[in-house]
Amino acid sequence: MAKLLFMDSPANCQRSEKSVLVNKFGKRENLTMSLDGHKKTKSVIVFISLLLAIEGLDEIVDGVMGVTYPLIRDDLELSYVQIGLLLTIPNTVSSLIEPILGILGDFGGRKLLILGGGISFAAALVLIALSHQFWSLLAALVLFYPASGAFVSLSQATLMDLEPHRHEANMARWALAGSLGNVLAPLALTGALTLNQSWRNVFLTLAALSVCLLCSVWKFPIEGVKVSTPMDMPEFSIQKGIHHVIYALKRRNVLRWLILLQSSDLMLDVVRGFLALYFVDVIGISGTQASFAFSIWLGFGLLGDLFLIPLLERVQGIQYLRLSVFLVLCLYPAFLLLPNITLKIIILGALGFLNAGWYSILQGQLYTAMLGQSGTVMALNNLAGLVSAFMPLVLGWLAHKYGLQPTMWAFLAAPMILLIGLCYERK
Repeated sequence: MAKLLFMDSPANCQRSEKSVLVNKFGKRENLTMSLDGHKKTKSVIVFISLLLAIEGLDEIVDGVMGVTYPLIRDDLELSYVQIGLLLTIPNTVSSLIEPILGILGDFGGRKLLILGGGISFAAALVLIALSHQFWSLLAALVLFYPASGAFVSLSQATLMDLEPHRHEANMARWALAGSLGNVLAPLALTGALTLNQSWRNVFLTLAALSVCLLCSVWKFPIEGVKVSTPMDMPEFSIQKGIHHVIYALKRRNVLRWLILLQSSDLMLDVVRGFLALYFVDVIGISGTQASFAFSIWLGFGLLGDLFLIPLLERVQGIQYLRLSVFLVLCLYPAFLLLPNITLKIIILGALGFLNAGWYSILQGQLYTAMLGQSGTVMALNNLAGLVSAFMPLVLGWLAHKYGLQPTMWAFLAAPMILLIGLCYERK
């Protein structure tokens, strides 16, 4: 797997250590390449591994939080309303703060932001473990969400800056690290409970791992591609950074990738929240069987992320994306219509495998459209996320009013929108 993570195609391995681009502002950009002949330097490989480990850890924390909520609810005696507030308020606060962090990440001092975010990330995990009432847990989560944005999202932006012409391939590595974290999360909690440890000890252990990663990044000299853009100029200000964000939203190509990226989430994170309910409430199987079906979805998604890394060395990401979107458009109606549970689970695994590369490729295209402004990409994603955050609420209302079975057809909008958007040629 390590070989797959750092595989390079011959076309991307060059002798020259510097190249020059002209960005959308008409400015010349100097790119200091982190390649030595046909191999990356050892230090860059270590640094990439650290960035991927940060994403994996974040997904482990996210997964552990999801499966731990029943235990937290019983321990802190939370109501459903309080759980809803815990899921809504921190995310909303983070969506307002993270765009500013993204702009600051392009302005300068990105390493300081990442380190500060890492410290807050670890501190928030400790506070979660020490929480004994609703308000203390809410305060810990309000700290955790924007800390994760600074620590994790800016780490992703840094990974994108290491090789500006390999955004899709590096996003595939990033997605694979996240998938591994998703798979390890329930195993971590199960192992802790088997050893008679509480959920609090799990979060304390994750906090300790965060500190270890933070120390590694702290000591590491960040090397790689340094892209000189107007963001680096002394006269740049936060106000100008906001103007650049507004200008980016007016660019058709950037807006296109943002819309496609947010639309794809319907068939990714959003549908994931409804799958278990669909199998239990509509199909009528047990919770254990629904968990097995959900594990099939996650497992084949992990295989899809693993398969995508060598695939992108041979074919263009957009070509594969068009094919996978078309196949999902054909398979998802069959998943809903076929009555046989075994066939449903088989198709569910195929869907998880096929949509594994959607986020990687679309996010990579967005980074390419915003070359040299990877921090601003973080700001754009959070602004777009404020709108898409209402999708689960709308779908929940539809399920309440019309039933979950007809509501599941709404997820078909994701491949339809993607197929239409991908038919347009890039200018």
